Amino acid sequence: MSELSIGELKTLVQQPKGLFVSIYMPIYRTGVDVQQNSTRLKTLKRQAENSIVESGMSEGEALEFLQPIQQLVDAEDIFWQENNNDGLAVFLGSEVFHYYRLPLNFQELVVVTDRFHLKPLLPLLTGDGKYYVLALSQQDVRFLECTRSSVREIELEDVPKSVDETLQYDETAKEGQRRMSTPKGGTNNSFQQAGSFHGQGSPDRDKFQRDMLQYFHAIDRGLHKYLRNKRAPLVLAGVEHLFPGYREANSYQHLLEEGIPGNPELLKPEELQAQAWEIVEPIFLQEQQEAIEHYKELTVTGRTSTDIKEVVPAAYFSRVEQLFVPVGVQQWGLFNPDLNTIDLHSEAELGDEDLLDLAAIQTILNGGTVYAVEPEKVPDEAPLAAVFRY
Repeated sequence: MSELSIGELKTLVQQPKGLFVSIYMPIYRTGVDVQQNSTRLKTLKRQAENSIVESGMSEGEALEFLQPIQQLVDAEDIFWQENNNDGLAVFLGSEVFHYYRLPLNFQELVVVTDRFHLKPLLPLLTGDGKYYVLALSQQDVRFLECTRSSVREIELEDVPKSVDETLQYDETAKEGQRRMSTPKGGTNNSFQQAGSFHGQGSPDRDKFQRDMLQYFHAIDRGLHKYLRNKRAPLVLAGVEHLFPGYREANSYQHLLEEGIPGNPELLKPEELQAQAWEIVEPIFLQEQQEAIEHYKELTVTGRTSTDIKEVVPAAYFSRVEQLFVPVGVQQWGLFNPDLNTIDLHSEAELGDEDLLDLAAIQTILNGGTVYAVEPEKVPDEAPLAAVFRY
């Protein structure tokens, strides 16, 4: 599977305590490097096996426990090549096994403890890193899911690939009923108002506009199932004269004003991703900077903290509004919510969990916002920083 929702995250978090294996690794999708994927996963599986044996399980029991992962190790090359994703996340427990091919280039990591380790997923779950590109032309439609370091083209169902296809199969178009009153779009632009292309310019021009609007509405309807409940920015790519019409048909609330001009058929997915990143990066940075300023403003009010022994319980009990955690960093220890106690350890011990991971996941599940940033970007250069709701 390749999509990870908040609901699935809750399923992973709410497993009863037991023995759980979390594995992250990058994926090679082309050339001879594809064959390295199985070797990498086999090595990581062996690391998990060693950790399980250290916990008291016999070698035979460990191998049996890890058998679902072995099936991935034995998978054919097509498994690694499909979906154009850059990372694999594997979660295994005694009664649960999930794996996700995701648009993140993970660092190799194996965690064996009594909870799943989920912090590497934060860039996808918090929305601060995912964005979409819709590449439009009269004869082609491409939809890309991107992060700063990856791009994945999503095969669209129920979305026409051309104007001709729309008009050929749309019953309204066949019957000549192409006069359309359009709903208000999802961005602040001058093309949002309901209306129709009528009575101005040449008949050929009016017909072209009507046909294109029909096409754009069909695309918007088809994209709805992919974008429902999403918040990531959407960037249009195409010749500029197509932008106003699509904006009029659009119903996605996070379509950006700025687009990528030119014929997108001439650009590879990686080129569209890079050009779109230049558009969305300032938005991500601005949101993050505003959150940091908000944190600084509240430092004298008692509503902020950089004390992990205070922040972790606050996250668990729904008090954290905003949380900054460093990527690639772990703080091992134990949190007992019944006693509200925390033990910190410099290195992982049996039964430990990453408390930064725990704080981040609980913040998300309780409706807060998490910013997974480089360690030096955490406010006050702390191991984590939180803004409390009260």
